[in-house]
Amino acid sequence: MSNLPPQRRRTRMELQDVVQRRIDELVETELGLQVAVYRHGELVVDAVAGDGVTSETLYFAASTGKGASATVANVLVDRGVLDYDRPIVELWPEFGAHGKDKATLRHVLTHSVGLPALPVDTTRKTLPEQAERLAAAKPWWEPGTKMTYHAETFGLLVGEIVHRATARTISDVLRDILTPLGLQENVFFALPVDQRHRLAELVEPEGAEETFAMLAGMFEQVVPRAMQPRAAVLNRPEQLAIEDPSSGILNARGIAKLYAGLIGEVDGVRLVRPEAVPAITGPALVAQDELLGNPATMALGYAIGRLGSTAEESPASFGWPGMGGSVAWADTRSGVTFALTRTLFDPTGSGSAVEIGNLVAKTLC
Repeated sequence: MSNLPPQRRRTRMELQDVVQRRIDELVETELGLQVAVYRHGELVVDAVAGDGVTSETLYFAASTGKGASATVANVLVDRGVLDYDRPIVELWPEFGAHGKDKATLRHVLTHSVGLPALPVDTTRKTLPEQAERLAAAKPWWEPGTKMTYHAETFGLLVGEIVHRATARTISDVLRDILTPLGLQENVFFALPVDQRHRLAELVEPEGAEETFAMLAGMFEQVVPRAMQPRAAVLNRPEQLAIEDPSSGILNARGIAKLYAGLIGEVDGVRLVRPEAVPAITGPALVAQDELLGNPATMALGYAIGRLGSTAEESPASFGWPGMGGSVAWADTRSGVTFALTRTLFDPTGSGSAVEIGNLVAKTLC
């Protein structure tokens, strides 16, 4: 930090201090928090609050992990292993059933492939077996013509495409991508046994049963109730040992640094060529979500716009929030990446992620 210009040193120290003070206030209700911010590959905020919480603590961060699975796919495209517009059937012949022979990785990454629903009998234990059933399934629409959020099937589809192209699991490929960044023990799709001691125990807010029941009803068409995320299940490490590339077990510093390596250079590492970044992070699909009803602007595997703002308000930002209140995003214009994780697993409680994220964006973006 001593080699930075004086104004940048002040900005960094001031923002670290402001964020730390605010999460120290929030921890009374949120119980534990991590916040990490990178700017042009430099860690400028690394703040934690809560009993036993460190920067190395791992959190189940739900769909915030989709940013990691999307990044795996985009890195493999940049390396020539995958192609956005190559028909999936060329790698996965069974996928062509029911008119899906023209479906592509681009359709999967933009949630427009038409396979948002898990089979109704899916459990966490049987989740890895469902890719074969998705390949045989009839799509809700012709791939590429409509979209809806593929809450649990996104990771299965990306993971199987990666497996077909590399003959390796997506977790193994992710580890190879993370290692040059020193992040191989900071972002996971499946929690290793030797990392269980680092897992934070999630806590649901009082009176949350009604909220969870409402969400279960809303998503019942696509996510069976046995797959609805609840703290009582997610606090069992053996459940998180099951690979799920639609979710992530991670810490804020890890996922923020991964995004930093995607949009620029960090520790001398770039995950993709600079000229690939605009194509990956720019608008790839603009549509109305057929199930949820909201307008969606999709990049290649990420939603455009910061949590709490629209794609029109923050068009250079992209990322994923996670059910429970975590989030990670990057901003290509400013070179800033942001992540927040927390102990309170509240499906309607994204207020702290929006507040702190907006504070960082106002200061740095």
